[in-house]
Amino acid sequence: MAIDPVCKMQVQEAKAAATSMYKGKRYYFCAVGCKKAFDQNPEKYLAKGKN
Repeated sequence: MAIDPVCKMQVQEAKAAATSMYKGKRYYFCAVGCKKAFDQNPEKYLAKGKN
């Protein structure tokens, strides 16, 4: 299980609604809206805590 960096929900990698690559790491999202928010400002969400 992965943690959506935007909303902190648990996401099954195989069933993720969307993914993004950032600095060589893949992030998984519960919804396209979370991916869009992350893509606009990844550091905002990664700085909140451990990813």
